[in-house]
This record gives sequence, C-alpha cells and structure tokens, in this order.
Amino acid sequence: MAVASATTLSVGSATSFGSIVSPKLQSKAFIVKYNTRNYLRFSGLKAEAFVRCESESSFLGNESVAALRQSITPKAQNEKQRSWNHVQPQASYKVAVLGASGGIGQPLALLIKMSPLVSSLHLYDIANVKGVAADLSHCNTPAQVFDFTGDSELANSLKGVDVVVIPAGVPRKPGMTRDDLFNINANIVKGLVEAVADNCPDAFIHIISNPVNSTVPIAAEVLKQKGVYDPKKLFGVTTLDVVRANTFVAQKKNLRLIDVDVPVIGGHAGITILPLLSKTRPSTTFTDEEVQELTVRIQNAGTEVVEAKAGAGSATLSMAYAAARFVESSLRALDGDADVYECSYVQSDLTELPFFASRVKLGRNGVEALISSDLRGLTEYEQKALEALKPELKASIEKGIAYAQKQTVSA
Repeated sequence: MAVASATTLSVGSATSFGSIVSPKLQSKAFIVKYNTRNYLRFSGLKAEAFVRCESESSFLGNESVAALRQSITPKAQNEKQRSWNHVQPQASYKVAVLGASGGIGQPLALLIKMSPLVSSLHLYDIANVKGVAADLSHCNTPAQVFDFTGDSELANSLKGVDVVVIPAGVPRKPGMTRDDLFNINANIVKGLVEAVADNCPDAFIHIISNPVNSTVPIAAEVLKQKGVYDPKKLFGVTTLDVVRANTFVAQKKNLRLIDVDVPVIGGHAGITILPLLSKTRPSTTFTDEEVQELTVRIQNAGTEVVEAKAGAGSATLSMAYAAARFVESSLRALDGDADVYECSYVQSDLTELPFFASRVKLGRNGVEALISSDLRGLTEYEQKALEALKPELKASIEKGIAYAQKQTVSA
C-alpha cells in the first residue's frame, strides 16, 4: 500500500547539500509542506544530480514511503546556470545504531544517512566504529554523524535520540540455529536496552538482534523493570520477511514489484514466519504447490543466504535494507504521516500469544493500531500453519521472559 507523507521540506540554494549549511543559505530557506505522492527531487548526493523519489518504491516498498526508484542521473547544466532552487526535506530526527560497525550495522548506517529526515546519526559499537563514522561523514547528505565507542560512551550515544536501532550481536553461521544465538545475543540486548531505558526512554526501539522471537520479550522485561515500558514503542524488525515475500511473489507471478504487498505474520524464525499469500495485493491466485513452495522459501530464506555465503556471514545486506525501510517508516510516522503501515513483531492481543507479528499502523506515539483484518478469512493452509507456529513461538517468548527475570533475580 502506498503511503503519502506531508513531510516538512526546505527550499534553498543548490550549493548546500552537506551536513554543514552556511548561515546565509539558512536564512534564505523557507518551509513548505510537500506531499510525496508527487515526485520529490532530492539532491543530497550530488549538487548537479537529482534522485527522483516516488512514494511507492523506496527501501520502503509499497507500504511506506520515499525511496530511490531511479539511479542518480546527472543533469547537464552550464556552470553559469547553477542558481536554481531545490526542494530538500527538513532533517529533524536523531537516530542511534547500536552495533554500527558490524555486518548489518555498516550498510544500515549508510542507508539511514541517506534519509532526508535524519539530522543526527549516532553510531555506537564496542570497537571499530570511528572509521565507519569518518567514512559516512563524507557523504553529503543532511545527517551529521557521531561515533561512540565502548561502555563508557554508550549513554552519550543515546541522549536525545528519537529512534534506536539494535543490530548488535553475533551473526548466524552454517549449522547454527537462532536458538544457538540466544545466550550471546540475549545478554547483549539486555545491556543495550537498559542503557536505552536510562537515557532515551521515549525513543522508538527497533530490535534486529536474533532470535527476535526472544530478544523482544527480553527487551520488554528490561523496560518493565526500569519502569519505562511503552509497548507501543518496542518493535521486533520483521520487515525482511515482508521484503522477501514481496520479491519472491513478484518473481514467481511476474508482477510489478512496486505493486506487490504480502503481509507476514507470526514471528521471525522458521515456521513462525507465515506469509499470508491469500492476502497478497494485488489479488493473486496461487496453486497449492506454489503456496507450499513460496511459504517454505520465505521461511528458510535466511538459511539460503547463510549457506550461499558458506561461512562468510548471514543476510546482512538485505537485512540492512529492510531495517532502513522500517526506520524510514518510523520517522515518517513521527513526522506526522497519518498513513504508515508496516509488519512488525510487537506486544499484541490478536492471538493468545503476548507478542505477535502483524501489520500495524504507526503514528507519532508508536503503534496506533494492530490490523486484525489480515487474520480473518485465512485459507485452510494458512489457518493450520498459524496453529502450528504458536507452540514454537510461545516457547521462544517464554524463554526470553524467563531469561530476563532470572537475570534480575541474580542481580
């Protein structure tokens, strides 16, 4: 679904596209409202070039907004004709990436740096983040980049932040299940969320660290213990499942990718990932064989990448792309866009499980509504798959809650 945005933009001279804008140019700028259903000319990458953005493409796919439909095409201009005006979004949000020097963190930071809504990008990791920040700071897009290294700088990395993204942790390796990641990543997420609770308790929190089915409940328990839990602002990032479902369905059915929207519910591991192919937009007919084939491929797509990389990593690039899409959706919701929908793993009452992934409507305060209509009128295959995933998802949730509570007792 396309999402319209009334983003605040500033119009100024074509000579100011970096993080530093001269006072003279700032004084000439004025604020306008711009609906991104129209074409947005964003000149953040090169003064002479335009990136034409359309609301239906993006990192964001069909249901969020803003993105790069076309690659950058330089527009020939005489040197004496460079005084035209450009429309630029007014960057005003601070985003922190915790785990910014890792395989997901680096490409994710680059994509967030490209967002016209980001004024400040805080990059945190336990090591090697200074070089990442220096590299990104050379990109002439509005966001200023700041680096923070180690426990002593974690609190400062979170001051005044609007959105916190947590890809920190160890990646999957061949033969490793998401449960194998649990003991390492659970402790990492716990420590980082404690810092979030202490320093920016009102921020949107995006959990990428696997196993998401357990790390989100851990984060919730930590926030409860700190007395700052807001279930509307805690998200497990399952956008990659939607990105994969849209891609695979478009390829299989020869559809225009920009039009395809497949809701994915449940969780974010194996059989807990349930693409609702019967709810695909545009309306599409699948044979029983196609449903089985596509469902299994979407559920096992992470393993497909791990095996293809043969020990060299997991799905870092596609995960970064999907996470950037969810960040952009969150920023647009914060900016007042009234029509932002994404699938996410959140506290939910759609089933008997306390956490569940479904489409949600995002607003300035986080989750405004859970979209229950997707769970009505399921096919027999989908209904059976939904019932089959519940025990596994329930066990993962309970494992996360038990871990957090045990840590509290030990402390």
